[in-house]
Amino acid sequence: MSGPWLVALTFIAYLALIFAIGVYAYLRTKNASDYFLGGRSLPPAVAALSAGASDMSGWLLLGLPGAAYATGLSSAWIALGLFSGIVLSWITMARRLRIYSYALDDALTVPAYLHRRFNMGHPYLRTICAIFILLFFLFYVASGLIAGGKLFETVFGWDYQWAVVIGALAVISYTLFGGFLAVSWTDVFQGLLMSLALVIVPVMVMSDEGGMGNAWVAMKQQHPELMHWMSDNTGKALSVAAILSSLAWGLGYFGQPHILARFKALRHPDDMPVAASVAAIWSLAGFLGALAVGLFGHLELSQALPDGERVFMALVEALFHPLVAGIMLAAILSAIMSTADSQLLVSSAALAEDIYHVWFGRKVSSEQLVGVGRWAVVALSMVAVAVAMDPGSKVLDVVAYAWAGLGAAFGPAVLISLYWSRMTGAGAIAGVVVGGVTVLLWKQLSGGVFDIYELLPGFVFSAAAIVLVSAVTDCPEQVSTRHRQLVGQSQ
Repeated sequence: MSGPWLVALTFIAYLALIFAIGVYAYLRTKNASDYFLGGRSLPPAVAALSAGASDMSGWLLLGLPGAAYATGLSSAWIALGLFSGIVLSWITMARRLRIYSYALDDALTVPAYLHRRFNMGHPYLRTICAIFILLFFLFYVASGLIAGGKLFETVFGWDYQWAVVIGALAVISYTLFGGFLAVSWTDVFQGLLMSLALVIVPVMVMSDEGGMGNAWVAMKQQHPELMHWMSDNTGKALSVAAILSSLAWGLGYFGQPHILARFKALRHPDDMPVAASVAAIWSLAGFLGALAVGLFGHLELSQALPDGERVFMALVEALFHPLVAGIMLAAILSAIMSTADSQLLVSSAALAEDIYHVWFGRKVSSEQLVGVGRWAVVALSMVAVAVAMDPGSKVLDVVAYAWAGLGAAFGPAVLISLYWSRMTGAGAIAGVVVGGVTVLLWKQLSGGVFDIYELLPGFVFSAAAIVLVSAVTDCPEQVSTRHRQLVGQSQ
């Protein structure tokens, strides 16, 4: 049997397994809490792997290796910032958000949590949050579909646009039926497959070079311009703005709704330490593997790649038998699906819970919300497909924009709300609007200070707006009292 057919059969077997998990989860999905948060029943390892897999997406196997392939070790500053963000977000937010969101009438979404945290008498905060979620997640989902298009185009030679559509159909199918349980349990399998691929591929390259030490020496001899932490591939020293921009990626973890959903879905608040440890170990292995793939790709591939984001795929095809290559390439599909499904689910929850439920009828049954959420998945996927149709798009660029928007809009609001009893609803609205709008505007400007990654100013300005507006507005006594009670529960 020819190589392409073996790869295709491996893909089909993988999709069959994922769909089987989706059907099982569908049979266990009874209400909105099950569909959107899995009934808050995730064991710590499942929650951690699901959070990691839904976060990393195609950029871990395409975007980050592509950055390392193009710019060398200097791209490791991004990985360092992200790793710090993962650890700090689990430590500072997971336990409290799990307790607070459950105590506040089982708030399923970030907008619902903020609305109930401040006992808002109007739906404006909730609606503004939902709008920003839908806006930035469209770009985030599109980044996954771009990665899928590159995957199928490279492996099977399909037309890029058709490859995007096929990838979207695969994601929609099991997200539509299984909801959060399908997404979370498939994320475990997908996360393990991703980490396995990111370990095996660089190990194979290093073994061809006679070990890690020899591979490292070979890189220094053949590509010395790529082996410096403090300079780019042209030898130019990294600016303070460039380093801060890379480290600022870690701030995004505090505001990503699809990651915060895993915090809220933990089986028990006391599971946080185990979950945080699993998340740290898994992400560290993934970052190191992705950087190694990008760097050592120069040693294995005889010709330079015009698109560095295809380095993982090129290495897999060069190193492995087609059957094994199919498994490795399925890891890319895993990364894409594990993020796009989570983002579609959070977006559908925002539409169903925070817009439809709030504005079109308060007496909506749990079953109706699930139905609306499923239709929302289809509608949002169609828009994301349209955004992803440009074959010249870069995965990392699109992810960076969406990551910054969500991190700046929601990170300061959620983080401060967990710790400061004097924070007000007006302060939350100001923080969400200022953070989101700063990213939208900053992205359009360039030169000087505007070369800093938009997440950093967005996060800082959002936090400042929360503090300033909360300081000049009244915090109702029942809101501050309720917060102190929640703090007591989290001790």
